[in-house]
Amino acid sequence: VRTVSLRASALNIFAPHSTRSIEMSAILARAPCKITQTSRRGYTTRTTAAVAPPPLAARRSGSALAQRSSFAASKIGSSFVQTTRTHAPMRSSRMCVEASGDWVLMVNDVAGKMGTAVVEAAQAKGIKIAPYCLTGPKRDPITIGDVTVELFDTSFDRDEVMQRIKKEFPKLMVIDYTVPQCVNLNAELYIKHGIPFVMGTTGGDRDKLLADVKDAGLFAVIAPQMGKQVVAFQAAMKIMGDRFPGAFKGYTLKVTESHQSSKVDTSGTAKAIVASFKDMGIEFEESQIELVRDPKEQVERMHVPEEHLLGHAYHTYELTSPDGLVSFKFEHNVCGRSIYAQGTVDAALCLMSKIDSGSEQTLFNMIEVLESGDMR
Repeated sequence: VRTVSLRASALNIFAPHSTRSIEMSAILARAPCKITQTSRRGYTTRTTAAVAPPPLAARRSGSALAQRSSFAASKIGSSFVQTTRTHAPMRSSRMCVEASGDWVLMVNDVAGKMGTAVVEAAQAKGIKIAPYCLTGPKRDPITIGDVTVELFDTSFDRDEVMQRIKKEFPKLMVIDYTVPQCVNLNAELYIKHGIPFVMGTTGGDRDKLLADVKDAGLFAVIAPQMGKQVVAFQAAMKIMGDRFPGAFKGYTLKVTESHQSSKVDTSGTAKAIVASFKDMGIEFEESQIELVRDPKEQVERMHVPEEHLLGHAYHTYELTSPDGLVSFKFEHNVCGRSIYAQGTVDAALCLMSKIDSGSEQTLFNMIEVLESGDMR
């Protein structure tokens, strides 16, 4: 019995996404063999019983997902090593899947609900989490999954803290979900220490934020909306505004957005969609956006499930023709935080990939993250 070891890491070839019969070289002859499939990076490990090579006709028939094998066999003692490549379109998202490598994510602030959700989403993708974070009021360490995070409050010297963490984790990246008043201060800290980051926190002086990061040449993803599917909708509306100016001229617009009562500012997503409608000829000001923050009204009028009153984002855009005979209605309703956490982690993975590949562009938004590859 000979053992054939299939390793995903060999020759930098990605493992196939499904287990299938593999065309064996004549070098293995027709003797029964034991097939062992292994991987270093989370692919399923499977060992089959001793089998005989399939008939030539069966080996040539392939499957619904056509696969060709790049065969590289070398005798090592009494075993062989074979690698297979699935010839599918290779886009940068493929790199994002394996991008984490030696990278470590520091999430500011894990004491918040978004921070916790991001850590859980990152752990689900096998990304290492730094056991430290910056926070506001003094708090005890927090355990999320398999990591206990030490929180450094405002009594600590932030520069010393970041120097210490950067020394321990040279390939450090920060995900920021703090508060609006800390956006610019935190960004200045990351710039000072050369730490790439994903800014999910809304608010702050956005023009200054973008200018500071661009001038510093620091790698970053900055976006007020991290939910990939919502961003895709937002991008589609922008394309409509750019390509069809005046398409809705004369129409009236009503915008209603509902968020948890703790959110006092107007949704950045609603503002962006309104800007696209204005490009399509509608006269409307951001101040006309209706904010629903009363829990009773959210349940009765907006139909928000009670269990999600503390974490939801409901948006409705209604357009009506001048004569009232034609109407359009767009809605995107989100309960919970998983859509934002997953999108944020994907943004971090793609940023890691951009850095590792030596990208000339350093500053990205979420639309560019989506354009870089498949949404997973």
